Amino acid sequence: MDEPLDCLIIGGGPAGLTAAIYLSRFHLRILLVDAGKSRAAMIPCTHNHAGFPDGISGVELIARMKDQAQLYGTRIEEDRVTRLDCDGELFRATWGSGSASARTVLLATGVTNRRPPMDEELHDDALARGLIRYCPICDGYEVTDKKVGVIGSDANGVAEALFLRSFTVDVTLIAPHAELDLPAEDHDTLKAAGIVMVDGPAEAVAITGECIIVDTAEGHFTFDSVYPALGSDTHTQLAEMVGARLGDDGCIGVDARQRTSVPGVYAAGDVVIGLDQISHAMGEGGVAATTIRNDLAKVAPLLR
Repeated sequence: MDEPLDCLIIGGGPAGLTAAIYLSRFHLRILLVDAGKSRAAMIPCTHNHAGFPDGISGVELIARMKDQAQLYGTRIEEDRVTRLDCDGELFRATWGSGSASARTVLLATGVTNRRPPMDEELHDDALARGLIRYCPICDGYEVTDKKVGVIGSDANGVAEALFLRSFTVDVTLIAPHAELDLPAEDHDTLKAAGIVMVDGPAEAVAITGECIIVDTAEGHFTFDSVYPALGSDTHTQLAEMVGARLGDDGCIGVDARQRTSVPGVYAAGDVVIGLDQISHAMGEGGVAATTIRNDLAKVAPLLR
């Protein structure tokens, strides 16, 4: 049997790749398994990542981080881990083309945004053009003084519409499925902010010029950008397989050093509650990697 890894990293987004760079430079024996579904790779161009004043695409950023990790010896397997088990003092992970044992595991499995009802090809084209956007914190600046639609009918939709109102006066909140049934307090707050409220169902149906058209129960609306505020699905299945505690928010619970409730299992990035930003995920990846290194050193000295 192969010698166990010091750490298996599951997920190759900003958190997982940052941890890989750190752990490889700590001279640890690691492997990163990545299914190629990082949410960061969907970003056409991010302008708030420090050091890139002209912006950088998510695909290029991920590629640069992979190159950097591999420069220091990180091995990367492109596959999706389907099972994680605790086998005594080791963890055993299985994916389509193989398996590995490791002394520690870092879960950087991220989340998936829930998409609005629309044709998949149209969605991807709109996303590439900035007509569909998922992160007002990242790119609210880009819709300054533009016509913006928000698809959502719960607290997420209300909060996102109000957040975007600080960038533009022209914000419309649209219910995704039925009538926009809001608590009176939310209705009054939106009305006071000048946010238009529209009943659903809503479906983005076409791109015309540099705009996107949304069909609703109240007719067609044309926007410069549409923000789906439909929530996301957190990838916690592997954490649950080894009995790691989840928070009430559905994210993996960790301490201040990115340790989960299961000794030897750590988590970082969007799968952990926090600010869903590249910079934040990278910070957590660095913290997790350093914690992993120091926790391993408590068990046995790390000597060259």
